[in-house]
Parts: sequence; structure tokens; C-alpha cells
Amino acid sequence: MIAIYPGSFDPITLGHLDIIQRGCRLFDRVIVAVLRNPSKSPLFTVEERIAQIRQSVPHLDNVEVDAFGGLTVEYARIKNAQVILRGLRVLSDFEKELQMAHTNKTLSQEIETVFLATSTEHSFLSSSVVKEIAKFGGSIEHLVPSHVAVEIFRCYAPLPPPPASHPLPLTMD
Repeated sequence: MIAIYPGSFDPITLGHLDIIQRGCRLFDRVIVAVLRNPSKSPLFTVEERIAQIRQSVPHLDNVEVDAFGGLTVEYARIKNAQVILRGLRVLSDFEKELQMAHTNKTLSQEIETVFLATSTEHSFLSSSVVKEIAKFGGSIEHLVPSHVAVEIFRCYAPLPPPPASHPLPLTMD
């Protein structure tokens, strides 16, 4: 059975990886599908996010990483997937995700949505939280894979000071 795990993954977090790894134990193949959403301004390009995910999952033989635009159920049909995999952190996630699952069911009766509760240690974690912490110089190494943390900090690194318009004298008299 093939499962699609759709999302923006901007950036991928340890919470996302938890869902991917657990999904790999449940399904023959998990396709991590990066959504191309023209109405958002992501930190990373779709190609960068795909590379980050691939670098995070080499130990998982049954993971494919791809990108798509449009309806998730249409993409699932193209990939011959029977399941849309979603992670749940808090009650508000459930309300939103349940509404989406019901909507998807009206579009495709043959595709099921399966929810996995996020592991307790990741229940607070979101890509937005990671970016907010990084923006203000906080530690994120415990929230994302190490290679992703490096890339995030590059995005938020302070710019070097501009060159002085008037050189300072070397000696003072």
C-alpha cells in the first residue's frame, strides 16, 4: 500500500521525520510530497526542501520524495496511492485535518486519510516555530536535522557590516 505524506516542509522538522519513519513501518511505500504553493513565501525553494528531505531519510528504503501542485487527492491518484498520511499534534490540528479528510473523501472515495499522533516530544513542534526561534538566534539543533539547522542559520545570519565610507586613520596625533 502506498501513502502520500503531503506538506510544505519548510523546513522539515524532527516531528515530520517521526511521522515519515512511523509511516514507513505501516506502508509499503511513503511518498513525501512537497506542495508547490504559489500563495506562500517559503524560506526554501521546493528543490531545496526536496534535497533536505532526501538527505534526512537515506536510512529508509521505502521513501520517495517528490513535489506537486494542485489537489492532494489528484496527486495521490497519479501515484496510485491509497492513503493520505497526516500527523496530528494538538486538538486544533485534528479539527482542520478532519475537515480536509472529509473534503478529500468527497473528491475521491477510494483514498483514505490516516492520522498519526505526533510523538510527545514533538507535539509543540512546527516549521513556523523553528523559523521563529532561528530568526532570533535561538538554538534549533534539537528540532531539525543538523544539515537543515545549518541551512536555516545561513538564511538568518546577520549581514556583514557595510564598508566604511571614510577610512579611519591608522594613527592618531
